[in-house]
Amino acid sequence: MLDVPFFRRPPPALKGERVFLRMPVMGDHAEWAALRNESRSFLEPWEPRWAPDELSRGAFRQRLRRYRGEFDQGTGVAFFLFDARSETLTGGITLSNIRRGVAQTGSIGYWMGQRYAGQGMMLDAIRLVIPFAFDTLRLHRLEAACIPDNDRSVGLLEKAGFQREGLLKSYLRINGSWRDHYLYALVAGEHRVPAL
Repeated sequence: MLDVPFFRRPPPALKGERVFLRMPVMGDHAEWAALRNESRSFLEPWEPRWAPDELSRGAFRQRLRRYRGEFDQGTGVAFFLFDARSETLTGGITLSNIRRGVAQTGSIGYWMGQRYAGQGMMLDAIRLVIPFAFDTLRLHRLEAACIPDNDRSVGLLEKAGFQREGLLKSYLRINGSWRDHYLYALVAGEHRVPAL
């Protein structure tokens, strides 16, 4: 399967004991919009400024087109995160900015609905994405960036085995302001996730 062009592969679905990940579809809009809306004050400090139509069907449709385009081009894979028992949408995780050639690198990003935060589901999701990135996509390096005072994200990345490599000054425009970020990375062969 690895020699099949990326865009011809079926969209991936990753399954664990507690969570499963799959690419979003239009039928997810209502549940996604409700979860994002109820979690807005929880998410906004860590994300780019929301557009006025952020949660609309049209904006969601555009988001899906972008996700599909990135998947078809081999530059990214977006997953929604579901509780395996209830099949409830709880968050999302992306593998983006995939660079081939001499880099063989990708970046991960994630969000969690406020009512599901702190339950270990995102760590479970990262534990599914890491082997997918290294073993299936054959990347050599995964990167993640987080705002230094985002204690939850710092803890999550460190529990997942990522190593802090430095501080990126004024790295991303988050909620209207340029913010410093810690850069974390994990290299293939180092991806055995430590036990909790």
